[in-house]
Amino acid sequence: MAKYFDMLMEDVRFREGLHACMNCGVCTGVCPAAEFYNYDPRQIVSIVQTRDEEAIERLLKGDTIWFCGECMSCRPRCPRGNTPGYVIQALRTLSQKLGFFVESEKGRQQLALKRTIGENILRTGYCIVPKLVRPELHPEQGPVWQWIYDHDREVFACFTPVYGREGAGALRRIDDESLDEIRRIFDTSGGTEMFETIERHSDRKAREMGYEQGADDRYMMDVFQKNSVEP
Repeated sequence: MAKYFDMLMEDVRFREGLHACMNCGVCTGVCPAAEFYNYDPRQIVSIVQTRDEEAIERLLKGDTIWFCGECMSCRPRCPRGNTPGYVIQALRTLSQKLGFFVESEKGRQQLALKRTIGENILRTGYCIVPKLVRPELHPEQGPVWQWIYDHDREVFACFTPVYGREGAGALRRIDDESLDEIRRIFDTSGGTEMFETIERHSDRKAREMGYEQGADDRYMMDVFQKNSVEP
């Protein structure tokens, strides 16, 4: 049987985030996600503390750990110095490493995050810039966004003279040497390996779900837009 608690203990965030929870519930009381979803960080910490393998596996395969916004509101309020947000981060990483994330609706959306924000960093050096907010992926931006997207240089040049160009200032183009350094950091830190793991397990799950081409763009868009969890 897998020793999930021992695996979590290998993550410094878990060791830093869980000391001696007394289940007071302050973390849940201040948690924004708990206000809108069936989400209870106190309960998650309580489950982890039991070291119950089956219960921890259900967390790793479920939607619950993906509701956290990682705002860390819980960190300064815990009277015992715990940080449930760190515990969540450790659970998420373990879920990705073991391929369990594909077993939940919210977990499967990690593929879209990897292919958008993750790959944006490697391509441009930014998590997000205006030109990366594709209208078809972000309908919440409204109908005007398509025009802004098509005329981005004209619009954003009003705010910064180096938009999309090398130089000093916001929204500048990151030089190739710096981008190479970012990629080396990903390679050394395990980020590249994690991206490959997400792709591999997503492809496996896509084929299980009947997508003959595996984790193609259609699968990514389907999992990105799927939302059956009611607040």
